Amino acid sequence: MLKLSKLATAVALVLAGSAAVAGEVEVLHWWTSGGEAKSVAELKKIMQGKGHTWKDFAVAGGGGDNAMTVLKSRVVAGNPPAAAQIKGPAIQEWASEGVLANLDATAKAEKWDELLPKVVADVMKYKGNYVAAPVNVHRVNWMWANKAVLDAAGVKSTPKTWDEFFKAADAVKKAGKIAVAHGGQNWQDFTTFESVVLGVGGAKFYNDALVKLDQKALTSATMTKSLETFRKIKGYTDAASPGRDWNLATAMVIKGDAAFQFMGDWAKGEFAAAGKDYICAAAPGTANAYTFNVDSFAMFKLKDANAQKAQADLAASIMGTEFQEVFNLNKGSIPVRLNMKMDKFDDCAKLSTKDFVDTAKSGGLQPSVAHGMAIKPAAEGAIKDAVSQFWNDDKISVADGVKNIAKAAATK
Repeated sequence: MLKLSKLATAVALVLAGSAAVAGEVEVLHWWTSGGEAKSVAELKKIMQGKGHTWKDFAVAGGGGDNAMTVLKSRVVAGNPPAAAQIKGPAIQEWASEGVLANLDATAKAEKWDELLPKVVADVMKYKGNYVAAPVNVHRVNWMWANKAVLDAAGVKSTPKTWDEFFKAADAVKKAGKIAVAHGGQNWQDFTTFESVVLGVGGAKFYNDALVKLDQKALTSATMTKSLETFRKIKGYTDAASPGRDWNLATAMVIKGDAAFQFMGDWAKGEFAAAGKDYICAAAPGTANAYTFNVDSFAMFKLKDANAQKAQADLAASIMGTEFQEVFNLNKGSIPVRLNMKMDKFDDCAKLSTKDFVDTAKSGGLQPSVAHGMAIKPAAEGAIKDAVSQFWNDDKISVADGVKNIAKAAATK
């Protein structure tokens, strides 16, 4: 992130606007469609019930990029919103600028340290202090499957290992269907890749290689095996996959044109809307591990005492049981709180919650690199590029693929 002081001269003071009125909470987000918009409306209702004024600051498009551009201008102008949708290492980048509020009083009163796995809580903190409130958990290492396609191909059980997966994929291919629905975009390539690394090497290896970016792990025999497995998966995709959006790949599984897709649990909404029978399972070899993508709101320093009170209530409400339930039922994700009742959630969400709790204790809970939860943007971008180049170019040997990824991981 550019230092805010350097940006200041480039921003018109007209953005400064008026000071927040008593009890007003302004929230910057890009949840503007479907279930997301409904969920934001619920949070607004909760805040209004506490006597506060909700000021919606929605910036659509760009997967949040547009929102971040607007946010930088507002912060530089000295007029930040109360809260903004920010996640992963970007939280610490904003905090290092000295513009985020300390939420420790709220976190202590609401017992966040007891309600959150440490690995998630640490993402919400800067130098030991809470500066952001988590909203949900998306599991990334899911494998989705069309049961009818598997049945027709004679696949009797969901593959739990990569060897079982390739046997099933061969059977699907022999039956005349596409084995793996894939969208050739770098984040989709990496979503598959990180599940392969997790399945081949386990949670500790995943953390060493893709989170700590340890060169020994990145150049190991385990990484070589991961890339061999990754390339083998490519052979089961169709020629039209490059550039395909993720939801179109999901539609291939829903329609029965393809058997499997490796994608986070936002795909569940597509299956649920279609009303077709589907299978959700951890990607092969990853049943005891869990890569997470957590949405969150960072809270900005405010001068007005009433606005600060509204902000504290917002943080508490985001972690409250009422919002955690309604938001995640709409979004397809699961509550980030560890003590939530899951009666209203479907079987996939219940499995996700069980695995989330179990892996939080075992060390299998790991941040998703593909979805911006683990490493700084420069290294993340470089590694994604190296992985996609390997995926797209069969002339790149596995040995060179390993070298390219290790070199990319050293990007500062």
